Amino acid sequence: MDKYKDLIEQTFFFPTEEFKLDEKNELVFNGVPLMPIIEKYGTPLKLSYLPKISSQIQRAKHIFNKAIEKYNYKGSYTYCYCTKSSHFEFVLNEVLKNDAHIETSSTYDIHIVKNLFKQGKINKDTFILSNGYKKENYKEEITGLINDGFVNMVPILDNIEEIEYYEQHAKKHTYLGIRIAADEEPKFEFYTSRLGVRYNDIIDLYKKKIQDNPNFTLKLLHFFINSGIKDTMYYWSELDRFVELYCQLKKVCPSLDSLDIGGGFPIKTSVHFDYNYEYMADQIIFNIKKVCDQNGVDVPNIYSEFGSYTVGESGAAIYSILGKKLQNDKETWYMIDSSFITTLPDIWGLNQKYLMLAVNNWENPYKKTNIGGITCDSMDYYNSEAHSFNVFLPDLKDGEKQYIGFFHTGAYQESLGGYGGIQHCLVPAPKHILIDRDTEGAIHTRLFREEQTPESMMKLLGYE
Repeated sequence: MDKYKDLIEQTFFFPTEEFKLDEKNELVFNGVPLMPIIEKYGTPLKLSYLPKISSQIQRAKHIFNKAIEKYNYKGSYTYCYCTKSSHFEFVLNEVLKNDAHIETSSTYDIHIVKNLFKQGKINKDTFILSNGYKKENYKEEITGLINDGFVNMVPILDNIEEIEYYEQHAKKHTYLGIRIAADEEPKFEFYTSRLGVRYNDIIDLYKKKIQDNPNFTLKLLHFFINSGIKDTMYYWSELDRFVELYCQLKKVCPSLDSLDIGGGFPIKTSVHFDYNYEYMADQIIFNIKKVCDQNGVDVPNIYSEFGSYTVGESGAAIYSILGKKLQNDKETWYMIDSSFITTLPDIWGLNQKYLMLAVNNWENPYKKTNIGGITCDSMDYYNSEAHSFNVFLPDLKDGEKQYIGFFHTGAYQESLGGYGGIQHCLVPAPKHILIDRDTEGAIHTRLFREEQTPESMMKLLGYE
């Protein structure tokens, strides 16, 4: 076993639903051959496969509604997209094809909401759940939508004082939510999340500020933990504690009818991935119903705010190997034609691992390598996978061209690394290609953005 193809096929269950090889032994991603796109547009490239966004949303809806039916659960399920994961219009356009709703995190998210409304892509009945510790202008924009008749605009209180702004400025009836400050994992540096209202203050907040105000209705409790939705004792104990509080509050607040379970469905970071989405949705519904039944209260409607899960697996970054360097007796470096700091900042900022595969040369022998970006920064490298402490790629003959892909990169990278601005070492933002399918299933590609130009960067730097 010395071919790269043999290594992948014997290490993983390959091919998968998402990845396979064509007749030339070149990589195919979601049924899209990658080499023709590389030959047409060059590298480095950002790719967005839009149908994956819709399929992720539809899968989540299916598994939650299946669990709701299984347990005769009397509440509904509503899918919201967490816009901070990727703010691009093409993402929101695809999301909103699926009867999904929106979760916002900042002032400028509300400007996106206004634009979507102006284009007729949402209406005043769309649920807009507004999270975060809110600056004055964010609260002002939220209140503006409330006063403009967005009946399902729901500011989620992050602290006790926030409600005072809506008391003074909201002229129409306002639905409210409250975020619970969850306990962090034991290994975390802090015991309690900096976000949300303290567990012991929530019922008091309702009684003092909401109960007797005819302009307010408390509709929703919000729950989120940083580790995401995982099958761990920590997650299940926090969920049970959260639902217990819902039940206590429901007994004094009949209008409370919804739980926002936040986000946190993971995405694949390796070809080997064994997370059971169906089981988790099943057990979330089962546990919520169990605790509510024990407390004699009606089960809540369920909201989720999936961000990375929605858009992450739609994205890919494709690079060329510029050259191979042997730096000592055993360390081989493949140098890419871009920078991880520019294009995939989670790699160096969070030590994030992505699903990485060669695009071509699968018949070549494989070789242990390190992958280096072209900046002078010592952190601009990638040398271990989620499943292994090593990276293996095809061994290259002199003059042979190699392309590699990092997959499931669709969430957060532009938000963290910057888009169209000044990049590290003035490495330009790469071309961005959108891939879609028509109603007949035929593949269509289009250029979303050209590679960033030297002129645009010089202008930003003041060299007019």
